[in-house]
Amino acid sequence: MRRFAQLALFSVVVLPVWAYQGSDHDDKAAAASVAATTTAPEVNADEIIHKFAAKEKEFSEALQNYVYRQTSKIQELDDAGDAVGKYEMTADMTFSPEGKRVEHVVRAPVSTLKNLILTGEDLDDLKNTQPFVLTTDQLPLYDIRYLGKQNADEISCYVFSVKPKKLTPGKRFFEGQIWVDDRDFQIVKTYGKAVGYQKKSDDQQFPKFETLREQIDGKYWFPTYTHADDTLHFKDHPQKIRMLVTYKDYKKFEGKSTIHFGDVVDDKSKDEPKKP
Repeated sequence: MRRFAQLALFSVVVLPVWAYQGSDHDDKAAAASVAATTTAPEVNADEIIHKFAAKEKEFSEALQNYVYRQTSKIQELDDAGDAVGKYEMTADMTFSPEGKRVEHVVRAPVSTLKNLILTGEDLDDLKNTQPFVLTTDQLPLYDIRYLGKQNADEISCYVFSVKPKKLTPGKRFFEGQIWVDDRDFQIVKTYGKAVGYQKKSDDQQFPKFETLREQIDGKYWFPTYTHADDTLHFKDHPQKIRMLVTYKDYKKFEGKSTIHFGDVVDDKSKDEPKKP
C-alpha cells in the first residue's frame, strides 16, 4: 500500500484487494509470531517438508476446480483506533461457460479510503501470498527451517519458518511461519508478511497477516479467512489498518452445472466446515 500524496485525487484504480476486521471474526486479532512449544530431534524435517509440499501441490490443483465467494475489506484507523475510511469488494470466483476461471463482482461500494492507495502488489498478495501455498515446485525458492511442534487450536502441527532465498524482480514471496497438520500434511495456518517486488524508491508498506484454513469436503484444507491488525510505517506518517478477507461457499465446479450464489453477500453457509 502507498499513502496518498497531499492533494492527490483518489482514482478508480483501486483494485479488489485487502480487507478489514468484521464479520465472524471480529473478536480475533492477528496472531503474533510464536516459537513452537516443543522440539522433536527424532523428526525427519526434510521428509515432512517433501510430504506436505506434495500434498500442497495436490491441494492447489484441486482448488482450481472449486468456485467460492471472496469478500475483501480494509479500514483505515485513526490514532484512537476508530475507522475513518473503508474499502470493500465481494466477488464470486467462478467459471465461464467455456470453463475458464473468471471473477464476477457482486458488491463494490464506493471507497471512502483517505490515506491509502492499493497497488498491484496488494492484488498479487490477495490472490497468491496471503492464501499461501508451498508446493513441491516452490521448495527451491525458500529456506525452510523446522521449529518444532505446536497446536493450531486443537490440531497438532509441525511448525516451520519460511523465508525466500532470493527476491526475484516481479515476484512476491511469503516470509513467516507455517503450521502443517501432522496427519494430513497440509498447511492449516500461516503468519507473516509478503515481501519483494516493489521498487526500492517506492514508499510501500505491507501488513503482517494471519491466514487460517478449514477442511472442505473432508479432504482439503482451503483458506477461509485472512486477517491483519497492523500499523504501516510510511516515511511521513504511520497508518493503522484493519484487514479481513473471507473465502466462503466453496463448491466443486461441474462443467455442465450452473452455480448460483444469490444476491445476499453476508449469508452464512449452512454446512459449517471443520475448523483448525
